[in-house]
Amino acid sequence: MSINTSELESKIGIQFKDKDLLLTALTHRSYLNENPSWKLDHNERLEFLGDAVLEMAVTDELYAKYPNPEGELTNWRAALVNAVMLAQLSAEINLNDYILMSRGEAKDTGRARQYILANAMEALIGAIYLDQGYETAAQFIKKYILKELPRIIENHLYRDAKSLFQEQAQEKVGITPSYEVMNEWGPDHARQFKVGVYLGRELVAEGEGASKQEAQQKAAEAGLAKKGW
Repeated sequence: MSINTSELESKIGIQFKDKDLLLTALTHRSYLNENPSWKLDHNERLEFLGDAVLEMAVTDELYAKYPNPEGELTNWRAALVNAVMLAQLSAEINLNDYILMSRGEAKDTGRARQYILANAMEALIGAIYLDQGYETAAQFIKKYILKELPRIIENHLYRDAKSLFQEQAQEKVGITPSYEVMNEWGPDHARQFKVGVYLGRELVAEGEGASKQEAQQKAAEAGLAKKGW
């Protein structure tokens, strides 16, 4: 498989001095399994670096522009840099079209693809940082990621559903919610969980996810909707 990196470069408005850095950022580990002669490494080290650059740039912006308490700033940052958000934002530069991955991974369009896209977004930020420096990386983050911040704040998208459900439950009915695993299935590497959220003995709602924590969040979201909270 060959990809046209110049197309991506013109899309993001950044011309790489070292094209191999960009190609490395786009190389998923699975691609190397099918293409052992590929000249470059996979993108996990760049992802590690990009994650730190992303967090720094977002923190810089939040600290400079918002006098809010630390807890709020932390929640806003988490809402901006999580895998779901990064995967969504990667669509703006059609990042999915440029990632080198195995044929098997290329067929998967679910949660696994979401993580591949989010990780590639971080790896791309890491590559921009190494090739062009912090300022260019920060401008990229501002253009494609930080623009979402007003929407997150305005719509309270930073609120953790589980915490919010607990606050509302305690305030409105004087009960602290409890969570119970109702079912789990699938192989160890792809386990799925169904969790119920209870107010006392009342089963309010259920949620499913790839971890107990994710299933609890989904159950809390469903509980908020069901109760109209």
